[in-house]
Amino acid sequence: PNVSKMLAILTEVVCLLCQIVADIAKSAYNNFTPASWRSKNISGQTAVVTGAASGLGRLLAIRLSGLGCRLVLIDISTGVDDVAAECRSAGSPKVQAYQCDLSSREAIYATCERLLAEFGQRVDILVNNAGVVTGRPFLDCPDAMIRRTMAVNIEAHFWLCKALLPGMIERNCGHIVTVASGAGQLGVPSLSDYCASKFAAVGFDESLKFELASRGNGGVRTTCVCPYYINTGMFDGVVSRFPRLLPVMDPDYVIDKMVQAILTNQELLVLPRLLYYTNIIHKVVPVSVSYKLLNFFGVFDSMAGFRGRQGGADAKKD
Repeated sequence: PNVSKMLAILTEVVCLLCQIVADIAKSAYNNFTPASWRSKNISGQTAVVTGAASGLGRLLAIRLSGLGCRLVLIDISTGVDDVAAECRSAGSPKVQAYQCDLSSREAIYATCERLLAEFGQRVDILVNNAGVVTGRPFLDCPDAMIRRTMAVNIEAHFWLCKALLPGMIERNCGHIVTVASGAGQLGVPSLSDYCASKFAAVGFDESLKFELASRGNGGVRTTCVCPYYINTGMFDGVVSRFPRLLPVMDPDYVIDKMVQAILTNQELLVLPRLLYYTNIIHKVVPVSVSYKLLNFFGVFDSMAGFRGRQGGADAKKD
């Protein structure tokens, strides 16, 4: 019995190694072939975008409109109605804007109930993009803002997924996009509450991805987006010591990569590409070495001149 058990395990290990080699080969193939060869058609699909009144959310909504998506736009700002008009002009066959406080679970559930009724109980793509930032040393962060940061940046993901994921699972088809941050992989001074929320978002994406796959719902895809600072106004005043290596990125470039990731079912998007490698190094070297490297690259001083969007904490959003 022991011999047969060992042979069974050995066979399983050989099969696992073959699967790993096949997956690595597939990944290498994808890296060297045009994305257009692997892109799916999302025309006619219903996409929900949170934080859609400005920044990345607005740009993504307009881009998805051009691809023929029906759009559900959610934001606390009344400016979401103006973005809805832009989406109609960009070619979306149907657009509905909802003003919703994403720090409120009850408001989220009520909004999801309305949008499902309006769009035939079907959502194909959920983009959890909305976010807020305080941008202060930890002890200077007001308790209320810490709670709001966690509510908007991660708890809202829970409630939106609870409301909209069941339909995707029933069809075994759908896509959940988590807009996290490079600050969800590396701790940054003066961003403690923001980092905590984004680390949570990265963990939620990974756990949900594996849970769906392990339960036979692999047709529901997930994409986690972890960008460095983006020039949307949310992080006005931040600086990069080596802007050629770690630039404050152009939002249109980030949107190009995000849309490509959605269309090709890319599971993790880290921008700029250098951060893929710094994250690996960060995890394997001693903490003291990681500290020295991050300090050298200016990460610890990047928030020194932070201003964010003017007009209060609620205005500082993705």
